[in-house]
This record gives sequence, C-alpha cells and structure tokens, in this order.
Amino acid sequence: MRRYNEDSLLAYPPVFLVADGMGGHAAGDVASRIAVEEFSQLAGLAAVVPDDIHGAVHRTARRLRETVADGRTAGTTVAGVALATHDGGAYWLVFNIGDSRVYRLAAGELRQISVDHSVVQELLDHGLIGALEVAGHPDRHIITRAIGTTAEPEPDYWLLPVGPADRVLVCTDGLTVVLDDATVARVLRSAAHPQDAATELVGLAVAAGGPDNITVVVVDVAAVGSGIDMETTAQGSRRRIVLAEEHPETPPTTERRTQPVPTPGGPATGESWDDFGATLPRPSRSRVPEVDR
Repeated sequence: MRRYNEDSLLAYPPVFLVADGMGGHAAGDVASRIAVEEFSQLAGLAAVVPDDIHGAVHRTARRLRETVADGRTAGTTVAGVALATHDGGAYWLVFNIGDSRVYRLAAGELRQISVDHSVVQELLDHGLIGALEVAGHPDRHIITRAIGTTAEPEPDYWLLPVGPADRVLVCTDGLTVVLDDATVARVLRSAAHPQDAATELVGLAVAAGGPDNITVVVVDVAAVGSGIDMETTAQGSRRRIVLAEEHPETPPTTERRTQPVPTPGGPATGESWDDFGATLPRPSRSRVPEVDR
C-alpha cells in the first residue's frame, strides 16, 4: 500500500491523460504533477497535433531536470488521448510513454491501444514468456521508457477515427495489475455513464487489494453542451482521492467531473525504470503516428 500519491491526471478537452510518477515522495509526485502542468497548456484548444503533445513531453523533461534535486532520479509515465483532426476527419490522438495504458471500447469490443514500454512486454513480443507468466514475473514493474531526468523521452502515437459511441479508458498500472481485461470490458460495457464506469473500476481494484495508486479517466464521445466525463484516483487499497498534490485538503472520497467531449470537425535511446531508478537502455519508435483507418 502506498503511503503517498504519485499519480496525477488531466481531464480537460481536448486532452485526457494520467501520469504515474517514480522516484519516491518529493520526486515521483513532483514528476507527475509537472507533466500535468505542461499538458494543461493545451486545455481549451479545438484540437491538437502530435507536435503539441511532443512539445509538452519535452517541456516536462526539461522542467524535471531543472526541478529535481541533484543526485535524485525521478520520472513519470504519461498516457492519454487527445482530440485531433486528420484528412478532414475527427480522430483520437493516443500517446504513451511508460506502462500506463489507453483502451478503446468500440462496437462492444475492448482493445488496448497503447503498448507498454516494459521489460515483460519486450519478453512477450519476442516470445520468451507467455501471457500467463506476466503477472508473476520478477521484472513486471520495470519500464523501459519514461519522462525522466536523463535521456530525452520518446513517446509513441496512434491516430484512431472517432466513432459515435466510443468509450476511452486511460489508466495507470495500479488498475491493470489487479483487474484483467475481461473485467474492465464488462464494466465499460455495462455502465451507462462514464462516471459510473470510473467509480466501479476503482472500487473493484481497491477491493482486489491494489497495492499502488489507481488513477482512471473514462471519456465518452458527447455532443457539445451535454455529457460528463469522470476521473477517479485511488490510493492503494485505502481510498479514492483526486489530485492530492494540488489539493491536499481534498477529502479522500472526492470524485470530480470534467467537461463534455465535443467531436471536432531514427530511433532514439531510452532507459529502463522501476520504482527506484533507471536500469537498461531500450530503443524508441518514431513519433510519427500510426493511423488506423
């Protein structure tokens, strides 16, 4: 059980994201908060482009190097979705660095869009372990990319057409280490309202004894002027909290609502992270979005 919250979130159109800090108290929580502050500069835009997201990522890394005390290692994952346009159509711009995740529920089917930057994901990709071995693998908490105080970060991007009934889930690994995809899909399908989906997911993760902070953002496509999106953060298996770093006086059971979501008309070197620091470097992908038509 975590004694402090290293997760932060942003849920304001056109950007919805979570950030899971690493480095311990006064380092990981600072890293995730800085990420949210930098991405907040995009709030209120009609749509974004990959360079907007890439700029926020690199501003976060620069501020971390300037802010974190010498000799300390700090970093944060960032995963999210933003509203974008491409060839005249409305798209989800999904972005990720680390092992926080983005899922989309479309036509009743749940699909994980983001790909974890982790040691176990690489082992899976190379056929060295099976899916059933992931949960108990000793390196399951080690990630191979993050926004940190050393190497320049390189997130991945995807462009997905916005469907009229899409439901998008953005979450930290505090959720996915205790709930399987079948459970997540059942909740997202059955909850009539995104607020209900977020609250139920967090409740199930807490009941399952989740040892980490649990942060969830659920986004539904909504017409302008209607609809509500909901995000909930839980601290370990104890309680739900939202943005504790920004609002230390916030009661532990607070739930927050966001704005409705209108539908708008070479490789680099990374690094491996666990909760305490960096380990092995890993290659990065291009930041050109993969377009799913």
